[in-house]
Amino acid sequence: MRRRHRRLRSEPDLDITPFMNLMIVLVPVLLLNMVFAHTRVLELNFPTGDGLSETDKASLQIQVVIFDDRLVVADNRGGVIEEIPQRASGQDFARLQEVMKALKARLPEKRDLVILPSRQTNYQTLVTVMDTVRAYDAVVAGSLVKAELFPDISLGDAPEPADGLGAAEGQS
Repeated sequence: MRRRHRRLRSEPDLDITPFMNLMIVLVPVLLLNMVFAHTRVLELNFPTGDGLSETDKASLQIQVVIFDDRLVVADNRGGVIEEIPQRASGQDFARLQEVMKALKARLPEKRDLVILPSRQTNYQTLVTVMDTVRAYDAVVAGSLVKAELFPDISLGDAPEPADGLGAAEGQS
């Protein structure tokens, strides 16, 4: 008869060296990505379902209405401040920024503005208008800084072109 020898089986050693090497490389890479990937959140004010209060109706409200063929800068008191026609290359954001600078010079304490995009306004145009009316690059003491224009932005729907602000639909 043959004897069966039982071997004593021992637990194999767990080698975690490859895992540790991975962590040594992965953790610094992830930390570096956190530094370079700054996510920016834009604070926006959306209209509520309630009506405007008496103080809201009485206060000056600057509006930028985005149509397909033009930008209209207006207020809730005197109507259209300036109508900026679209150029062949697209909307004239440089002129919009000049108008915003002039408004800020006249109203230095004003911080809020309402942007009213039409339904056909593409996302990039809306973001560019928001960036244009929020701040501009200024040189102060030899260094480039962001000067504040109207940082408190609210969004709404643009009126139909047949309404007050869109009366000059065919004019450019």
